[in-house]
Amino acid sequence: MTTVLEARDLVKEYPGVIAVNGVSFSVAEGVCFGLLGPNGAGKTTTVEIIEGVISATSGAVCYYGEPAGTRFRQEAGIQFQNTALQDFLTVRETIQMFRALYDRKADLDHIIEQCSLGDLLDRDNRKLSGGQRQRLLLAVALVNRPRLVFLDEPTTGLDPQARRNFWDLVQSIRAEGASIVLTTHYMDEAQVLCDDIAIMDAGEIIAQGSPNELLRQRYQGLIIELPISDLTDDLGQIEHTVHEKLGIVEVVTSDVGSSLQQLSPHVTNLNHIKIRQPNLEDLFLDLTGHSLRA
Repeated sequence: MTTVLEARDLVKEYPGVIAVNGVSFSVAEGVCFGLLGPNGAGKTTTVEIIEGVISATSGAVCYYGEPAGTRFRQEAGIQFQNTALQDFLTVRETIQMFRALYDRKADLDHIIEQCSLGDLLDRDNRKLSGGQRQRLLLAVALVNRPRLVFLDEPTTGLDPQARRNFWDLVQSIRAEGASIVLTTHYMDEAQVLCDDIAIMDAGEIIAQGSPNELLRQRYQGLIIELPISDLTDDLGQIEHTVHEKLGIVEVVTSDVGSSLQQLSPHVTNLNHIKIRQPNLEDLFLDLTGHSLRA
């Protein structure tokens, strides 16, 4: 597959802090690439270096094999984590204003339909709900028919329905051939949308690959989950992980029946036991710690 974007050994140093420490990855054409990590991991700094918002201390960013420059700026679309929209402009005027900044221009009617903004065109930016605002910001990121789209935590603060509607929009962008770089705190979002992911912590990539590939490497079998409060004593020789803050114990097993027999003498109530497939949240917490850090 053709490589659209490549980050090579990116480093960003601040006085006394290395925010990004030798980060490298590539994004193939038509792929949704997820950059994940707890707060302070360096993912937003990494993305801002690639976007050209800040300069790297060292390293390089290539777009279709060449140093990211004018072509990259014309063909990339960006939805920032925080964007201030011009007061007193309508949705229509906002889209038209940003569209006028580019030589490459998307079809206006197509963007409006794709982002479900038809009923909001004459509404003042200040009177949009959270979900409506995010759809407008996505439309702004699409005004130049981008071949590469950056989405920096685009669903933070949205209710579950608005989040899932936004997922549909992202998938429609991919279906049209655009490549996507997504940063998110939501592991279910990454598992649904991303073909490849990189998990960052302390400025470095600590795991990289497809979600299914990483889960297969880390976990062999299913997860049995039970409340700590239901334990009568120590689990002894049964291999397990205790999550104190979550109030649960987890046992990874390839033989559920045998594991349940072993657990039974140590548990007061089997009705509270859950059996499930490992997911990206399990992987994220195992690799970065058992809570999201502020």
